[in-house]
Amino acid sequence: MSDNAMRTNALPNEPLAQDALQKKPPLKKEPNPIDRHVGNRVRMRRIVLGISQQKLGAALDVSFQQVQKYEKGSNRIGASRLQDISRILEVAPAYFFDGAAAAGPAALGGFAEEKSSDYVVDFISTTEGLHLNRAFARIRDPKVRRRLVELIVATADSQSPAL
Repeated sequence: MSDNAMRTNALPNEPLAQDALQKKPPLKKEPNPIDRHVGNRVRMRRIVLGISQQKLGAALDVSFQQVQKYEKGSNRIGASRLQDISRILEVAPAYFFDGAAAAGPAALGGFAEEKSSDYVVDFISTTEGLHLNRAFARIRDPKVRRRLVELIVATADSQSPAL
């Protein structure tokens, strides 16, 4: 079937299959960095207290999927909801903003460098980071701690490409 025949058989407002394939899907909107930071802090505190997403959701009267969205930063947490979360997780609402980037030059697209401790907060916010931190803190012998750090550094160095 020729291109002209396809066009004459198509409905006036119906895009052709070819046109539909060329359309790009809508761009995914990235979460706001502050929303992501607050969500990470909610997640970190929840894990430290040993509360599941399901239990937190039940206490907030929302689904665990909603808690997941809060923690990823894809859904914003309103002021009253943040107050409820802070009560359940036993911290002040300001706790969730600790370490958040201030609206300085970097936030406005300037040339200020990112704080070097940001990667530490990001790592400790992960499940692995929390488990590693808890386990490491239970090791009392400083020699064992030092040897573990050396082992981890050596392992990381062997996995990383040379600079």
